[in-house]
Amino acid sequence: MQNQKIKKLTRMAILIAVSIVLVYLIHFPIFPQVAFLEYDPADVSILMAGFAYGPLSGILVTIIASVIQGLTVSAQSGIYGIIMHVLATSALVGISSIYYKKHKTKQGALISMGLGCVAMVIVMIIANLIVTPYFMGVTVDAVIGLMPFIILFNMIKAILNSVITFIIYKHISPLLHN
Repeated sequence: MQNQKIKKLTRMAILIAVSIVLVYLIHFPIFPQVAFLEYDPADVSILMAGFAYGPLSGILVTIIASVIQGLTVSAQSGIYGIIMHVLATSALVGISSIYYKKHKTKQGALISMGLGCVAMVIVMIIANLIVTPYFMGVTVDAVIGLMPFIILFNMIKAILNSVITFIIYKHISPLLHN
């Protein structure tokens, strides 16, 4: 039993490392008007952790990966970036993996990630209205003016990372379980 826990923790650590490497290698703005909103595929390995080991493990991987990314490859965004990444990815991974835990089929995966995408967009609307003015020193009205970009960005990021996860998870899943 102890050996299984060590294997699980090791695999979770590998998924964290993959997430950090993905941010380092692949990140780019989607909209020139809001260049600070950068797409990266880091959530793919975090979604895999949630699917393989459950929502709490997925959220734990999210927190650890976010802190490490925020202190290294994404250091320019500081604590603000860490907070926003934890909130966004926890919503996506938490909701997706809760549903997937009970419906481990392709259809279940699609529905779970659809629900996760919606959750991420909603959480990030609220988070941007509350957290962004505090950390960025802007008014809520300024954030509301950017809200179409924020919503579209979070939709694109969540959907892209979900589609990539959907395509590769079943191929990677045996490595995470055996």
